[in-house]
Amino acid sequence: MSDETPICSAKGCRVAAVWVLAWNNPKIHTPERRKTWLACDEHREHLSQFLGVRGMLKDVVPLGEWTDQRS
Repeated sequence: MSDETPICSAKGCRVAAVWVLAWNNPKIHTPERRKTWLACDEHREHLSQFLGVRGMLKDVVPLGEWTDQRS
């Protein structure tokens, strides 16, 4: 891994990210706003559930597809 390699957002995890979890907090963000967390395969479900139970998860996509969408 280089300093440029995106890493998982799970606390203490230093594994390369392969997923993007797009979310927003409807209490403070406009509907079109998207914040992102990154996830490795191991933490994708846990982070998705955390955001999902709070009604904040909007989309989960592979990192490569997210990067391609934003270019």
